[in-house]
Amino acid sequence: MRYISTRGGAEPQRFTDILLEGLAPDGGLYVPEQHPRLSAAELAGMRGMGYRDLAFAILSRFMDDIPAAELRALIDRTYTAAVFRSEDVTPVRTLEPGLHLLGLSNGPTLAFKDLAMQLLGGLFEYVLAKRGETLNILGATSGDTGSAAEHAMRGKRGIRVFMLSPHGRMSPFQAAQMFSVLDPNIFNIALRGVFDECQDIVKLVGNDPGFKAKHRIGTVNSINWARVAAQVVYYFKGYFTVTGQGRRAEDAAVDFAVPSGNFGNIYAGFVARSMGLPIRRLIVATNENNVLDEFFRTGRYRARRSSEVVATSSPSMDISKASNFERYAFDLVGRDAAKVKELWGRLDTEGAFDLAGSDYFRRVPETGFVSGTSTHQDRLDTIRRVWRDYDVMIDTHTADGVKVGLEYRSERVPLLCLETALPVKFDATIREALGREPERPAGCENLERLPQRFEVMDADAQAVKDYIVANCAP
Repeated sequence: MRYISTRGGAEPQRFTDILLEGLAPDGGLYVPEQHPRLSAAELAGMRGMGYRDLAFAILSRFMDDIPAAELRALIDRTYTAAVFRSEDVTPVRTLEPGLHLLGLSNGPTLAFKDLAMQLLGGLFEYVLAKRGETLNILGATSGDTGSAAEHAMRGKRGIRVFMLSPHGRMSPFQAAQMFSVLDPNIFNIALRGVFDECQDIVKLVGNDPGFKAKHRIGTVNSINWARVAAQVVYYFKGYFTVTGQGRRAEDAAVDFAVPSGNFGNIYAGFVARSMGLPIRRLIVATNENNVLDEFFRTGRYRARRSSEVVATSSPSMDISKASNFERYAFDLVGRDAAKVKELWGRLDTEGAFDLAGSDYFRRVPETGFVSGTSTHQDRLDTIRRVWRDYDVMIDTHTADGVKVGLEYRSERVPLLCLETALPVKFDATIREALGREPERPAGCENLERLPQRFEVMDADAQAVKDYIVANCAP
């Protein structure tokens, strides 16, 4: 397996060579030269596998330059009941026949990001130890990536983490999960601005090859291919669970509804579908910052200005530039890197591009994507409905996914809604919706009262660089 850039300006590389890189040198994102394609027999052979076996069966296709025994050991250390509170790792809860929640929030930080980040921490440590190198990770978070990265990387040898977040825009629980990590290799930087400004700075630093090489800068954001690959696994796991034991894998299709901000989670579903998993629809659920819904409905992709980004009750989706959308666009335009470079150049200069009426946009239905938008009132109504009808409490982002998913539900096709975080992370909205407190898992009882350490800065790339230089690994 070799990886190429969506913008065509990078030589094909193996997985361990791109793992530490983040963006490609031309500013594009790494993707496989071609997606692995599974036969019906191979899919049938995966049915009934436990999570670790399934993860190895899939990830070994993307990470084939890591010896099989060493990759297997790394996976076995990552996906344990001790870390994810269940041998099942991603349990499915059936609300009613044909309607399911795929539980992705059982890891250390109670959000789906843990499923990829815990593996990424092990991969980083493995490769760095082999090479005798160190790494300074620069990341951006709208709420969940940061805490998942910090909990995965804390105490890891040869690794320091510099995490940018929008000051005052996360829930108190999310902020406390990050800022209470006091390990000396963790550095939290709260920027005066919105998430997109944090993400832009990560990309600016990533596009400075001299600084990146001198200070050994890597990334944990979903622009890192390893995160996408790890997320592919739970689409297979959810599919096999709801289509039932004893049935041939090719006999049934399913729909997935996914709350989406940076497009990484649902893009992993697109990869699973491209590998041959029988997914009928990938349902994109956005909040009021609905740049993705606008594209899938109209063909126009328009990034919002920072002043236009709305602070919502599903804050992890308060994003107007969906980084992983470039990977999808690469496939949509027939893997034409020159076309992607042209479109993203237009996005940088004009703030938008429009594929309406083009052959490219006419291909969207073939890729399985549909979309919709959810508002704060929709969130409240959906949280109340799921609590009333099924005695199940869901968080605000999951509610966005359920709301939009139900709009596309078909009686003959199972619908899996991805549960992306636990309700306790957004307790103010839960109280507004249900008039009660969400349950707090053990260890989180006094989280917001713990000591916190973070730096507040303006959203200035040079200031961030200076801070990294002053604190990076020697």
